[in-house]
Parts: sequence; structure tokens; C-alpha cells
Amino acid sequence: MMKHTTADRPASGALLLALVLASGILGWAWLLFEPTPAGRALSFSLLAGAVFGVLLQRSRFCFFCITRDYVERRDPNGLLGLLAALAVGSLGYHAVFGTFVPDPSSGRLPPDAHIGPVSVVLALGAGLFGLGMAISGSCISAHLYRLGEGAFASVFALLGVLLGFVLGFLSWNPLYLTLIADAPTIWLPGRLGYAGSLLVQLALLAVLAWLLLRFARTQPHEAAALSVGQRIWRRRWPTYVGGLLIGALGVICYLRVAPLGVTAELGSISRTAADSLGWLPGRLHGLDGFSGCATAVKQALLSNNGAFISALVLASWASALISGDWQPKRPAVGQSLRGLLGGVLMGWGAMLALGCTVGTLLSGIMAGALSGWVFALFCLAGLLVGLWLRRRLGWV
Repeated sequence: MMKHTTADRPASGALLLALVLASGILGWAWLLFEPTPAGRALSFSLLAGAVFGVLLQRSRFCFFCITRDYVERRDPNGLLGLLAALAVGSLGYHAVFGTFVPDPSSGRLPPDAHIGPVSVVLALGAGLFGLGMAISGSCISAHLYRLGEGAFASVFALLGVLLGFVLGFLSWNPLYLTLIADAPTIWLPGRLGYAGSLLVQLALLAVLAWLLLRFARTQPHEAAALSVGQRIWRRRWPTYVGGLLIGALGVICYLRVAPLGVTAELGSISRTAADSLGWLPGRLHGLDGFSGCATAVKQALLSNNGAFISALVLASWASALISGDWQPKRPAVGQSLRGLLGGVLMGWGAMLALGCTVGTLLSGIMAGALSGWVFALFCLAGLLVGLWLRRRLGWV
């Protein structure tokens, strides 16, 4: 029988700080709660962001990391977790869409769902995002939760994301007028019906799962006996557990406030700053008419998405403190520069694609948007190019 040492337990100071952070999030949500739709939305966004942060941190739900695990070690567990999230989310989204759009062939789209135009610009944005993930070492959502683990290189990546959004805004008008304005917005239930769309998506996810397992390698398993507390807080959760819960959370978030997404607030901060400096054109054609991780000049200090990502970082910090994953690291110069460059590419790509791996890919595919599948394909292509560059340049 395995003995548990004090090293297996979080320090009392860490537990206290984690409790303070958790209490702060709950108190913040309570203070913001008002018997109005806006107050309820803010409170729910805080709580949902906290749950999302814990799920990301405990299950290591990073799109770059789980893809690299398969490419380099043929470990399918992370990508299977992503497929699990997409399957649960697709079931939930298709179940609730009938309430909003009883006849999917009517030409109407579900309100606020991440269903975007399919164009060369979407492919370009996805490729840039995938390349940026590989260069910086994480996707945007993972940089947010790793910030909570003390990975301060993520600060440079997130600053790069803000700069990348500015590049996206500056390049938007000519791309929109030539390539996006007439691009089709394809919603699979609108073409196949709810049953047909769901069957196609689940069949495709099943085929992808079979392919992952077909070419996987056997991975070593930890044989040590663990207590329930250690399984929850001292060891990473299987990614499929995080995936199943994230898929369910995505459906709840769509019903209550908005689809899952982490770039709307970052893009709005960037747009507000650039606009105040006079860098942006007087009008960004068509941008504010698209669903997705919408950006706008900020009118209020705290938005729903701002509350969501703030709670994400704080909750992942609390989770890291309890689990012992809080390990502050001062980044080397090269790591900081790679984070900045990768962040610029991710921000530019996310702006052009109207979202990132959470908004356009995760929420988009759950909603039956062809744009989500296109983003996934070209993001993977960019990521593979980035992995090749990392090997050639000797980046760890």
C-alpha cells in the first residue's frame, strides 16, 4: 500500500490562497448579480469562466499540446478528449437549436451561434493561428490557464495576441471586400436537417477517433494506488473527462449567455486601444454583423467575456495552488520572443477567422458550422508546419 507523504499535500498557505481566490470569485459573482438580464449574465459568466479554468487546468486541455502528443508520441488520449467534447457539444447544441429555429431550412441561423463565412480568409486565419500556437507553445486558452500556473512567458504571448488583433483590423477591409463579403455561411442543419447534420458530425468524429486509435502507440500507465483526493487534485485528469465536461459546459453557456470563446474581450481591448490612437479606419466593413467572438470598441469596463476570462485565470490559479502545479517561472529571452511572435500570429489569425480554437473550432463545430471544420483542418496544417519549424530550429 502506497504511503502518502507531506509532499503529496498542498501547503497550508497554498490552500488558504486557493480558498481566498475561490471565495473571491463567488463573492464577485454575488455582488454583480442583479435581477436583470445583464446582471445575471455577468454573474453566470464569472462562474462559467471559473469552471472552464479548472477544467482546462486539471485536464491539460491545450489544443497544441494534445496534438503534439499524438504527432510526436502517438498518444491519442488528448485528441480523443477533444473529440469527446465535440460529440457531447454537438448533441446538446442540436437538441436546443430546435427551440430557436424549429425549421432549419428557413434560412435563419440560431442566434449568436459561432457560424461564420467559409472563405480563403478563414483558411488563412486558421493557418496563422495554428502556426502561432506551435511557435508560442500553446493556444490562447492554454496561455490563460498557464498564466494561472505561473508560466509568465504567457504574458508575452497574450501581449502578442493584442498586437496581432491590430494587424487583423488593419488588413480586414480589403480582405472583406474582395474575399469575404460574398462568401457562403454554411450551417449544416440548414442543408441536412438536424438529424442529418448530427449523424454526419457524429460519424465523422467516430471515424477520426478510429483513425487516432488505429495509429496510436501503447502508452505506459501509472500503477500506483491513489486516494480520491489525489486523483482529483494531485494528478491531471484524463483529457476525456475534461472534454466531456467542457462539451456540456459549452451547451449550458450557449443557453445562458453566449457560446464558449476567449478572444472577444482581447479583441475588444485591442480594437479600443487602436481606435483611440487613430490607427484604425473609420469603418470595419461587415465585421460587426458576424456571429463569433465579436469585437467592439469597449463601452463598459467589464463585459461578459471579460468576466469569463478573468475568472478563468483566477480559477486556474486556485486549481494550480491546490494541485501543486503553481510553479512560477521567469522566461528566457528566446522563450519570450517566441511567445510574442506566436501571439501576434494567433491574434491576427483569430481576428481573420472570427475566433480561435475555442470559439470558431469548438463552439463552431458543436453548432454544425462548416466554418468550424474548415478552421480545424487549416489550423492543424499550420500547427504541423510550426512543429516542423520547432524541430529544425531546436526549440524545446
